[in-house]
Amino acid sequence: MKKFDLSAIMCKAWKLYRKGVGSFAEALHRAWNSAKAAPINAQRIEEAQQAAGVAEPVNTWAGWKAAGYMVEHGAKALFQAVLIHSSKGDGQTYRASFFGASQVKQLPSD
Repeated sequence: MKKFDLSAIMCKAWKLYRKGVGSFAEALHRAWNSAKAAPINAQRIEEAQQAAGVAEPVNTWAGWKAAGYMVEHGAKALFQAVLIHSSKGDGQTYRASFFGASQVKQLPSD
């Protein structure tokens, strides 16, 4: 039986609801879909990373930006993976590009 972090799911549902997703039921549905898709997406990223032969830490452009880094201008993605777009709630997939730690630099602090 799978175990989910119910607190994190409820927090995500409230964040989505406050963003104006619609009803709270829709926000909760999307939060559950996101929780269910997370291990599948992690597995797909790991498989694509191994297939590309990349050993360094990787993240998407948005992921690096959220972590306080900037992808260098002109850097090419090391690999791509097809992930489940769970926040829409419809199970659609998208292709995400991943950049390595050697392709980013720290954002200047203000």
